[in-house]
This record gives sequence, structure tokens and C-alpha cells, in this order.
Amino acid sequence: MRKDVIAHSKDVLYRKPDWLEQRLAWFRSLQFGIILHWGPYSQWDCCESWALVPEDDWSRRDEIKCWTDRAKDLERFQRDYWNLPRTFNPLDFNPDKWVETFVEAGAKYVCFTTKHHDGFCMWDTKTTDYKITGDVCPFHRHPRADVTRELFDACRSAGLAVSVYFSKPDWHCVDYWDPDQNPTSRRANTTNDPEKWERFVQFTHAQIRELMTHYGKVDILWLDGGWVRGAEDIRMAEMVTMARELQPGLIVVNRAVGDEFEDYVTPERELPEGRLSHTWEACLPLCPDWKYVEGQVPRGAEEIVSEIEFSVNHGGNFLLGIAPMPDGNLPPHQVEVLKEIGRLRAKSLSSSLG
Repeated sequence: MRKDVIAHSKDVLYRKPDWLEQRLAWFRSLQFGIILHWGPYSQWDCCESWALVPEDDWSRRDEIKCWTDRAKDLERFQRDYWNLPRTFNPLDFNPDKWVETFVEAGAKYVCFTTKHHDGFCMWDTKTTDYKITGDVCPFHRHPRADVTRELFDACRSAGLAVSVYFSKPDWHCVDYWDPDQNPTSRRANTTNDPEKWERFVQFTHAQIRELMTHYGKVDILWLDGGWVRGAEDIRMAEMVTMARELQPGLIVVNRAVGDEFEDYVTPERELPEGRLSHTWEACLPLCPDWKYVEGQVPRGAEEIVSEIEFSVNHGGNFLLGIAPMPDGNLPPHQVEVLKEIGRLRAKSLSSSLG
């Protein structure tokens, strides 16, 4: 994307900032990061969020127990899924212990899912009650209930950069998915209603404003849901300008869109064939799913280290998906792999130095 590209959004004029190339060079120097998918969905064996979408049949596999237990009744599945916050109580959540493990693995930054497509907020938002600090969630009474704040503070204390994963679509918000209009696809069914859509845009901007204002220094805003564009106009120029005013030096990833707001690209579940002409970050999970599923076996440390080295040697970063358990612990088998990654990379570095 040319540096001189200009985009208009209402009265906002957006130009890629002059300092961006320097910040992207800093980002490339980090090399290795961790992405965490964690929320009420961690209690089930389905993938995160996707099984809510009627048209996404791929997400409702026959071997998924929480699906077959509901006799493949999508309406019941959706109802029970939306009620998962009622039993989400991760009393063992210890962000300092998580971060200690990430540092031992050699990671330099952490990307946390503050909100996935299901709309559940893992921070103390004022925009909705569908949140970890909401009365319906038993964990809201815990002194560490605002897990986003706790995790980001722990990251910065350990010298790790902070990346905020945020889903642009929100299937819980009635101004995005109006239940009276029978949503069937992942896309919004409200864009033909200017009043509803404007409420959703304002809702989204308010959530970004909260995350950019109340949660300390943020290095990367990692926006997911690449289909939110075109007719689903959330006024990106306005939103990114606001975010960067609140967080100077902010890198923005409007992933899978390919526009002027996608500061680097994020190939998912694959490595590029070689060096790319722009900054990139390969995203691969340690286990088959991004979120925790009981019984899944992680890949070996040697395989992960080879993927990290390939990425770095070809000018990219590597983002490894780790899946916290519903009780707040990191799965022991994943912790073992992370520690071995750190040992192998330290050994490799030592060998190269002498």
C-alpha cells in the first residue's frame, strides 16, 4: 500500500502517518508473540463463536459434544451459548503466571481477544452488560475481574508489548444482528436501517475508545472480521484517527481487508512461501483449535521453533495461539511446550554466538 494513500470518512481525512515505517521496523524486531483466545466459549468443545452462525455448517462438526448433546438443535445451541457467561468463573486466573511462561518461551508481545465475534467483552465496558464484569458472570465479584486490565498490566511489567484483538462484527449486538430479522450469515442484517447501523458504529467506536483510554499503553490494535467493510461501513478513518490520538504510535491491523488501515498482513494457519514485500505476521495455533478444547494435543516445540525461524528469516513475525482453560490456568501440556520453545531458541542463539 502506498504511503500517500488518503481515505475519507465523513469529515475525517486519513493519511498513513510518517512514523509508521519506523514503528513497523520495531514490530519486526519483536519476532515472536502469543495470541490468546479465551472467554466463556472455553467451557465448551466447539470453536470460538462460529457455531452461532446458521450458514457456517463447518463449525458444527458431529464430534463436538456440546453440539450433539443438543440434538443438533441450532436454536437451543444458540440459547445455551449466549448463557455461557453464567458459569464462567475462572478463579485460577493469574496473569503474572501466564506472562512468566510467555517470557520463558521467548515471546516479546501478547495479543489478547478482548472481544470475539460473539460480542462477549473481556473488559469492564460501559457499553453492554454482556461482559466479564457483568452481574450475570460469577467472576464479576473477583478483584481481578477486569482480566484485560490485569493481563495488560502484567505484560507491560514484564516488558512485553500489548496487542488488542477486537472483533469488528458483534453477533450479540441487536444493531448488528437483529434477531427479529432472522440472521443467517456472519454479516450484519441491519445495514439497510440507517438508525440501527449508526448506533452500531457509535457502539463500536465507544468500545475502541474505552480500550485505547483506560488500559495503559497499547502497541497494536488487531481488528478481526474482514467482511466488515463496504456496506458494513464503520467509518474506519474516523475510528483509527481517534485511536491514534489516544495511543500515539499505534499500529493498526485491519486484517484480511487489504486497505490503507492494514498496516501489516496476517496469514492464518499457514506460512508464506517466502519473503513478502510488506510486513507480515503468521498466526498459527499450538493445538488444532485456537481456543481450549479438552484432550487436544499440542504440536511439538521443535516444529514451532522451525516455524518461528522461518518467519524471522523471511522478514516476518510469528504469532502462536495459546488456549487458556476455563478455570484460568494455562493447559499444562501447552506450558511444557512453551518452556521447551524457550530452551531450544536459547540454545540455538547460544550456538550461533559462539
